[in-house]
Amino acid sequence: MRAANEALIVIDVQNDFCPGGALAVADGDAIIPEINALMDDFSTVVLTQDWHPAGHSSFATSHTGKTPFDMIDMPYGPQVLWPDHCIQGSTGAEFHKDLRLEPAHLIIRKGMNPTIDSYSAFFENDKATSTGLVGYLKDLAVSDVTLVGLATDFCVHFSAIDAATQGFNVTLRETACRGIDMDGSLGAALQAMRNAGVTIA
Repeated sequence: MRAANEALIVIDVQNDFCPGGALAVADGDAIIPEINALMDDFSTVVLTQDWHPAGHSSFATSHTGKTPFDMIDMPYGPQVLWPDHCIQGSTGAEFHKDLRLEPAHLIIRKGMNPTIDSYSAFFENDKATSTGLVGYLKDLAVSDVTLVGLATDFCVHFSAIDAATQGFNVTLRETACRGIDMDGSLGAALQAMRNAGVTIA
């Protein structure tokens, strides 16, 4: 068992991000056995869940003439337009059936604001609206976080950067993540995480 000041954060291991899902990450389900085993090593385990209302502003279908993976400018900055995914209450939004849920101490649902996307476990994409996770971890005297899940270059990446910015010691367990790698986004994300002080393990 790791020290009590260490937490495991499992990002978005949901049906829509796994093979067959609306926004599938290649081999996204292959990381589940490693994540399940890791959970036993940590006294604090947090799961995140993308949880969008129908018609979310990050969906390409919400913008006339746009197609998935187009870029637009939102009030909070550039936004990739995604296929409709992880809609609240849908099968796609559910955690993958093989992911262990019983070790989780907290589930953070994100992306619920219809006008702001939310990649990070810590803040929405406006970088101002908190999910409450920072306070939760600090109340538990957690100083070190290990991140795993989907996708390396988006939700995991943003979560890792925000965790480092908030003063946590951050480790990315690369073998327990998978990326989308859209136009070189995976390499850029890994470099950005290293630049922020994240340990890539």
